[in-house]
Amino acid sequence: MNNFEKEAMDTAIYWNEEGFNKRDIKICLEFMHFPHVRLWENKFSIFNTEEDFADGFDIQTENLKKEDWDHTVTKDIKAVQSDPTKVHLLLHQSRRKSNGEEYHSFKTLWIMTKKDNKWGIQFRSSFLEGASQISEERI
Repeated sequence: MNNFEKEAMDTAIYWNEEGFNKRDIKICLEFMHFPHVRLWENKFSIFNTEEDFADGFDIQTENLKKEDWDHTVTKDIKAVQSDPTKVHLLLHQSRRKSNGEEYHSFKTLWIMTKKDNKWGIQFRSSFLEGASQISEERI
């Protein structure tokens, strides 16, 4: 594993554990690059700015609570393609309830980019169902 692959993986795990799981919008935004693109149900959501992403964050949090979501575990992560400024990561993630019970297991592809000497998530594509979408606008 190259050092840049490890840096990208560490960033992705940090984003998930400290940003997404703790519902910390500041950390989420800090480790994303914009425009940020998400492919879900074969449609693209494009978040051109941090504000675009942040607008739906609280709604997503409420929808996660309705699912009885407590946290998401990264069961596996590996770099499948890379160069020093872009790493394609394949993650196997698991949504869990507060008692640790898994209620959704899914694989997702994240493209990490290094801009201004900082790694961030720029693209995500998954087969996840449930409270994952934060924008109704999709193309």
